[in-house]
Amino acid sequence: MKKFISLYLVLILFCSCKNEIQTETIVSSVEMETILEDSISIRAIWVGEKELWYSGNNGKYGAIQLENFQKFKGKIIKDSLALEFRSLAKTDSATFVLNVGNPAYLYKISNDKSHTQLVYTETNEKVFYDSMQFLDATFGIAMGDPVEDCLNVIVTSDGGNSWKKIPCENLPKIVEGEAAFAASNTNLIIRGNSIFMVSGGKKSRCFVSVDKGNSWQVYETPIIQGEAMTGIFTADFYDENIGFIAGGNYENPSSNKQNKAITFDGGKTWKLVANGSGFGYASCIQFVPNSKGKSLICVGKTGIHYSNDFGENWKLLDAVDDLYSIRFLNDSIAFAAGKNKIVKLILKSKEAIK
Repeated sequence: MKKFISLYLVLILFCSCKNEIQTETIVSSVEMETILEDSISIRAIWVGEKELWYSGNNGKYGAIQLENFQKFKGKIIKDSLALEFRSLAKTDSATFVLNVGNPAYLYKISNDKSHTQLVYTETNEKVFYDSMQFLDATFGIAMGDPVEDCLNVIVTSDGGNSWKKIPCENLPKIVEGEAAFAASNTNLIIRGNSIFMVSGGKKSRCFVSVDKGNSWQVYETPIIQGEAMTGIFTADFYDENIGFIAGGNYENPSSNKQNKAITFDGGKTWKLVANGSGFGYASCIQFVPNSKGKSLICVGKTGIHYSNDFGENWKLLDAVDDLYSIRFLNDSIAFAAGKNKIVKLILKSKEAIK
């Protein structure tokens, strides 16, 4: 009887210990497949369920069907200008591309790709647009470097048919030398009703609006700042609370100090993570879908890096150094664009004990 009781207790303890073991899925490697090769620098992509849109330099833009990788290639020619579309946004009814420099031309492209329409023009020697997003079917916003003493912000309330500039008196003042970087169309992020803008250069800050840009709150960040090519180059928010900013020193791309930070309160406060470890200069950061904000992927000059602990630790997945922008289709497939190519990334995962 004693032996039976002892065996019973051992089985209970074994089962209890077994039930306490928890595992999680983490990315262990990545497979890459090139789906587009062209003479183009691509910093703006949009990924939907069935289609991917991209835009780049030399007036080029295009779309790829994700089922069979059938491609459409377009080109906008305006006088003798070398248009460079570093900002791209999509609604259900159209696609929008925005030229980065002076003059700023914003085009609306029909869904059937047969028609392009110039919907906004801005001429100023300081014009430099960095990012563009839509909150819903009617409201869109684009931001760029200051032409006065504020960031340059334009909005639409009619689905992109017309755009107007927000006056500087309705925007936060910037410090001299504060601007933004058109690295991957990720200086401007929208989650829910919250709009987030990030800056770099002499100051690296986060600007937040919850009323479609009518009012803004400004928050300091610990990201490296003070020089023209330092600061926040990219941002992403998992939801309205969890966000991540990254960047560094473009002129010293191997430096991995003060170039990564996370927020859990909607951008009000930021905490440096992996300071002195992980990736260097970052061109684009994205949260992995369905990860509750724990998992992130970064592309930049020091390769493709992955974290599954809110950015505290990073794993190098591939040393490829010419990808500029990345977007997810789902939690295991992403698409990245860069110098002369777009690639499909398949994230390979394994179960690990927590």
